[in-house]
Amino acid sequence: MEHALVTGATGTVGSLLVRDLADRGVRVRALLRSPERAAAALPQGVEAVRGDVIDLASVRSAVKGCDTVFHTAGLPEQWLADPDIFEQVNVNGTRHLVEAALTEGVATFVYTSTIDVFDRVPGVPFDESRTLEERPLGSAYERSKQKADLLVAKAVERGLPARIVHPSAVYGPGPATATAMNLVLLRLARNQIPVLPPGGMPVVFTEDVSQGHLLAAEAPIGSRWILSDCYLTMTAIAELVHTLVPTSKVPRTMPTTVAATLAAAGEVVARVIRRPPLLAAGELYFLRSHSLPDSSRARSRLGWHTTSVQEGLSRTLRHFGVLR
Repeated sequence: MEHALVTGATGTVGSLLVRDLADRGVRVRALLRSPERAAAALPQGVEAVRGDVIDLASVRSAVKGCDTVFHTAGLPEQWLADPDIFEQVNVNGTRHLVEAALTEGVATFVYTSTIDVFDRVPGVPFDESRTLEERPLGSAYERSKQKADLLVAKAVERGLPARIVHPSAVYGPGPATATAMNLVLLRLARNQIPVLPPGGMPVVFTEDVSQGHLLAAEAPIGSRWILSDCYLTMTAIAELVHTLVPTSKVPRTMPTTVAATLAAAGEVVARVIRRPPLLAAGELYFLRSHSLPDSSRARSRLGWHTTSVQEGLSRTLRHFGVLR
């Protein structure tokens, strides 16, 4: 790997991947909608090029001359006023990267997918062996990521040297608090969550996700890799935050029926006022799905390892100024 393009280079995962690649001496090019605003956040020597994944011409220009592509860009939100944007960015944007990479003959293509593409039963551990394939399910976000994942997988048959990574809920230091998990942590620390939704989520520290991408780049073409540390209930997350920030409270959990009613009513109102609901139906679906991704394959075959939740939470809260 000598010259790598990173999409989503200002995101929580992409920004650390840019840093780690640069630290390895790799020439890095970052595809950015606003290079001027992002310049200060990029490591010295990183080439910032203007473009957008939904613009095929700019994607082709960015891929040209690179031997490796890390496609981390995407919309992670569970609700948007216009759900068609998920299709434009997550699906069409991925299609543009795939076609440009095939045209330019890149040697390595690493796609940041999600655990939502796997066929699973609530409360039962699952691995990389069973994808949903032609049966997209869940929220508009989840369906778009499932379609994009299938697009990349099928492109392998056309010669795309793709490896696919599947992070669970990402948290950790980054240029913004954008991840849902980070927002939960900060709001809990500041006592801004009066009541918890039911359920929980599998989580993974952002720096571990970056390392997972680098390891996956050396793995066999067509391989999939789940990157997940552990499953935490919302109450467990609140309790961990409380151990680090004693002034924070552990809110009670609302009944499932109340949460479902709140999510349904909130989405009706959100469509009218064009602002996200307090609890999106997609978020509640994810929290109640009790997903248990098994990352043992990445640990045993890639040598991937994870940061303890206690350390990861501490570093995250310190990064965002909650802890000193």
